Amino acid sequence: MNRPRLTLGLAALGVAVLLTTASDARAQSADPNDPWTRLPGILAGIKAPVFPARDFVITAFGARPDGVSDATEALRKAIAECVRAGGGRVVVPAGEFLTGPIHLMSGVNLHVQKGATLRFSTDPARYLPVVKTRFEGVELMNYSPLIYARGQENIAVTGEGTLDGQASDLNWWKWKGGAAAGAETQRPDRDQLFKQAEDSVPVEQRVYGAGHFLRPTFIEPYESRNILIEGVTIRNAPFWIIHPTLSSNITIRGVTVISHGPNNDGADPESSTDVLIENAVFDTGDDCIAIKSGRNADGRRVNRPSERIVIRNSTMRAGHGGVTVGSEVSGSVRDVFAEKLVMSSPDLERGIRLKTNAVRGGVIENVFARDIEIGEVGSAIDIDLLYEEGARGSFLPTVRNVRVERLSVKKAAYAFFVRGLPGAPVRGLSVLDSTIQGVSKGSLIQGLEDLVLRNVTIAPADQKRPGSQAGAPVK
Repeated sequence: MNRPRLTLGLAALGVAVLLTTASDARAQSADPNDPWTRLPGILAGIKAPVFPARDFVITAFGARPDGVSDATEALRKAIAECVRAGGGRVVVPAGEFLTGPIHLMSGVNLHVQKGATLRFSTDPARYLPVVKTRFEGVELMNYSPLIYARGQENIAVTGEGTLDGQASDLNWWKWKGGAAAGAETQRPDRDQLFKQAEDSVPVEQRVYGAGHFLRPTFIEPYESRNILIEGVTIRNAPFWIIHPTLSSNITIRGVTVISHGPNNDGADPESSTDVLIENAVFDTGDDCIAIKSGRNADGRRVNRPSERIVIRNSTMRAGHGGVTVGSEVSGSVRDVFAEKLVMSSPDLERGIRLKTNAVRGGVIENVFARDIEIGEVGSAIDIDLLYEEGARGSFLPTVRNVRVERLSVKKAAYAFFVRGLPGAPVRGLSVLDSTIQGVSKGSLIQGLEDLVLRNVTIAPADQKRPGSQAGAPVK
């Protein structure tokens, strides 16, 4: 059965809209093309690692829970002993521990117990020597992430304790600049790195670290597999927070991320496959979740997409976007499934967000969301191919097959904010069985082909219900 479809212009979407047909319920239940039938198979391929029942408590290796003594060496020794024994848990017990970077090895579960806090040094010199990493989607040799693993398998960060990066306007964040910090110290290094990537300078020659100002990520498994990040609370990150890169089989479960610094994305799976993010809370200074695959020429060189990403049963508060794809998607992103999410904050700028441009390029396809509840947001659905450089590039992106079902919004500035590019429209946005209320600015739609609305209500902020008093809010 063909689905009923209707394409609307900007004027129609600026007023209350209700679209429905008698065959809608039958069409939905019998839809042979329902993408959600693929979800069980994807989830079956994501399995958290299991570790031997052996504990290596860092206090047995000399760590002191006073928040002042340096526990870095004790952590290193405990990890090494855990590896020699064939794997297990490296346990951080209750108390406060100060540390430099932690490098995980295969078979190690860093377990931060309830009542324990790992506080990370804010001295950049502690994060040397440099390691291979990515900064905004470009490979380089830079300061070590706070927790790092490269080429490892069966690794984890778990527990009910806290990881505190101690970042603030007095240290890492000031490199980004801003009103409180003054000039953006990182800008010359950032520009140079991006130019090196465009000029095909080998990665081993893109050396930063000491004397430079590109901030490290918090947790970064790099070229690794079989990864579990579970239960911990993460605060005050220098930069991106949970950043699996070029990795596979990743479970991020039950974490709480509270970090409001610049570029403090909560979770950034980048060029990674088979990722499950569930039962998490994100309250961030940038996108809550942002799926990426490398930036510009460097992303095209590496050419590793992010695929089979599942996000469910989670809460998004402050942030630039709730569930975001982009903007570093030059290696492409496909097959994203997001369901049973709650979002709301006066500081949540967008709900479902896709962003790229003609410099990034890439393909974003098969993005599916359902059962999303949003209290207050800037734009409910935001697809922007004019992000940053916009059309000023030679790599037209492809964005296609985006489907949103059972979206409920109580208050939004925009119902839809969609901007395609000349020669590269957004192709295929379906919104089904959804209600977007309290819309104050209507919708902006440019360069969108094949908009399908079925059983959709869009109500302006001043819309009156039958029998309601003037000015009463729509509920």
